Amino acid sequence: MNYLNYQFTVEPPEPGSEILMAMIADYGFESFDIQPNGFNAFITEENAKEINLSDLVFDDFKFSVSIQTIEQTNWNSEWEKNFEPVIIDDLLAIRANFHSPITTVKLNIEITPKMSFGTGHHQTTRLVAKQLFQLNLNEQRILDMGCGTGILAILAEKLGAKEVLGIDIDAWSVENSIENVAINKCAKTIIKKGDVEDLNSENPFDLIIANINKNILKKHLPTYAEKMKTGSHLILSGFFLTDVDELTEIANKLHLIKVSVETENEWAMLVLKK
Repeated sequence: MNYLNYQFTVEPPEPGSEILMAMIADYGFESFDIQPNGFNAFITEENAKEINLSDLVFDDFKFSVSIQTIEQTNWNSEWEKNFEPVIIDDLLAIRANFHSPITTVKLNIEITPKMSFGTGHHQTTRLVAKQLFQLNLNEQRILDMGCGTGILAILAEKLGAKEVLGIDIDAWSVENSIENVAINKCAKTIIKKGDVEDLNSENPFDLIIANINKNILKKHLPTYAEKMKTGSHLILSGFFLTDVDELTEIANKLHLIKVSVETENEWAMLVLKK
């Protein structure tokens, strides 16, 4: 299966790139790569058949796009060639196996950098990772919904969780997460391919992490609320600061109260409590 790289040039790139990414988040793109003058967006050829960008017109910025076909056999070498370690304060380093361990942080996570979303380079992954260090995860049962590369699930186990379930709808992400869980020797983490319906048979969680996008989060929130223990937390990310009020309003109707909001470059993370 081949992938397409939609190379978006945005003028001005800030905040135009972030607005455009939010608008196309539901189109089936599987990951985004920020560039100085815009961003790259990656999608399978099959999913790209439904994309129509002609209706996207903005008053505050302009964009153009070129499309490059990337054969799957060539993808990993290109991704690895450009993959740089992610260092989050003095807390966490996310690195590939060809990087030396980073000794200035509390934890190292090693991943095989394939095309799954969630390598730690995106603001939302960093926001959630920092939040996990602030919570007591000892002996907790945790769900990482939309686990991508598995970084947040792996981090949760390393921070003391007794059981972690990672779920992703994308088969490639599931494969990558399983590989990364094994690399990091996380025996308490299980990765499954599935969607929100697969939570129906699950017992309640002490913490749910969902780093997806706003529209999907809105659909999933009732199920998340149902699968949370009283007093448990829900960490949402993958959306912009301007979306926080809308998500908070929906959450309040489900008896979830806002605990905190953190932001990075207009991207936001919302922490809720049941």
